[in-house]
Amino acid sequence: MSTNLHNTIPNLKPFDYESHHDSHLINQQWVLVNGISKKKSVYTFREDNILEIERKDTTIKTSWTINIKNIFSIETEDGLITVKAYFKDDDILVLNHQDKEDFALYINTTHYENELNSIEDIQNYLKEKYQKKVSNIIYEHEFYYIEKSKEFGPFTVEELTEKVNNEEISAYCFVRDVNEDDYSKRLRIEDLIQEL
Repeated sequence: MSTNLHNTIPNLKPFDYESHHDSHLINQQWVLVNGISKKKSVYTFREDNILEIERKDTTIKTSWTINIKNIFSIETEDGLITVKAYFKDDDILVLNHQDKEDFALYINTTHYENELNSIEDIQNYLKEKYQKKVSNIIYEHEFYYIEKSKEFGPFTVEELTEKVNNEEISAYCFVRDVNEDDYSKRLRIEDLIQEL
């Protein structure tokens, strides 16, 4: 992976045929983020190595193949290019150009209700996506809290919220994740409740 890509988008998972091909790649609508403010392009990787690229009222059909592991060859308007495929999440695909310090970022909009037509749309999509993810993680996770130098727990955020609402504990008590050793992050119950 290029240093540029690694620094820009950390924690990428390489494309894995078994995990990603059928469920994440094939017949999914991938909106190209690069250059979306100038023109919107939607890439759909089909079976039989057909790649459809939709732009406004036109659809271009070209080809793609998997060479080895996560290395793809894609026929583009500029000729044949070789890329390495990575996933940031299930619905964020990165194709890293092998001959240049360049990469393309795609968002899977197959199950997304709104259109992605601009940078603002992408920002809203990412904000919504990660707020849901944080809420789900917080909701399912457990935390200890400290009150009057004594530690209690672990409790879910729902249980902590109930304790605060019943005035059993203060919303300003510090909490720590069950996987953390101390309260150095200075996170309070109130902070967890706000994220739900």
